[in-house]
Amino acid sequence: MIRVVIADDHPVVRQGLRTFLALQDDLDVVGEAGDGAEAVSLVGSLAPDVLLLDLKMPVLDGLGALRELAGRGAPTRVIVLTSVSDRGDVAPAMRSGAAGFLYKDVDPDALVRAVRAVHGGQVLLAPEAADAMLSGPAVPSSGPPSIAVLTDREREVLALIASGRSNREIARELVVAEKTVKTHVSNVLMKLGVQDRTQAALYAVRHGLA
Repeated sequence: MIRVVIADDHPVVRQGLRTFLALQDDLDVVGEAGDGAEAVSLVGSLAPDVLLLDLKMPVLDGLGALRELAGRGAPTRVIVLTSVSDRGDVAPAMRSGAAGFLYKDVDPDALVRAVRAVHGGQVLLAPEAADAMLSGPAVPSSGPPSIAVLTDREREVLALIASGRSNREIARELVVAEKTVKTHVSNVLMKLGVQDRTQAALYAVRHGLA
């Protein structure tokens, strides 16, 4: 069971999230916080697996809460879930220890997958957030040659990685053995010249492969 705490200063938002997450057999909402300070306190007392954290809250904002939790070495994985579209919030949140950055218009099923993926050790960003993290020198119009060397199946695997699927979930989706998926993932990382799944996912978003 994945234990979740919701931190948002709007009671209606908290109730909506709790109601939906409670429908999932493997998720258990163990607490709610109305501000960042309360969120930090609940993480300390309840030790949840995942914290859904809004950025704009009273007393202590989301970034402040992230820094406080990082300073305490809290093992709880944090997903920023915000309605704020300021691109400048993404990098500070990720540097402060967030494991995910999503917007409140995220599809409910995608949110559930994100909670599971982040709990499993992955890092997930909404496409807009990923773009903000990766914004920089433009990609040459000819495109990087590494995209061309991916097989059709490897592109499928890359897209599923970017959507936060685990190897087991990808295996079910593609109806192949999990060992086969591991091989595909290794090949994708090697061909793209990236170190891990997170970098591969960001690459996919940047180049329109997700």
